[in-house]
Amino acid sequence: MDVLYFAWVRERIGIPKEKVETGAATVMALVEELKAREERYEVAFSDLSALRVAVDQELTDFDAPLEGVREVAFFPPMTGG
Repeated sequence: MDVLYFAWVRERIGIPKEKVETGAATVMALVEELKAREERYEVAFSDLSALRVAVDQELTDFDAPLEGVREVAFFPPMTGG
C-alpha cells in the first residue's frame, strides 16, 4: 500500500510517500511496524494525539482496519482561520 506523510510528519520521516508491504490489520499496527523500522519513524509517531489519519482518502481512527486498503495518509490536525 502507499503510505503518505504530510507537513511536519513528512519532515521528520524525510520522504513524502512510500510503498509499504505490511501484514498489519489496523492503522495502529501499521504505526507500530513503522516505529520499529528506524528512529525517524519513532520520532514522527511519538505523539499520536498530534496526528490524524486517512484511509483511502477518508478521515478515520487509528483502529481502522487495513484489509483491502490502497492508501494511508498521516498528517497533523487541520486548523481553520
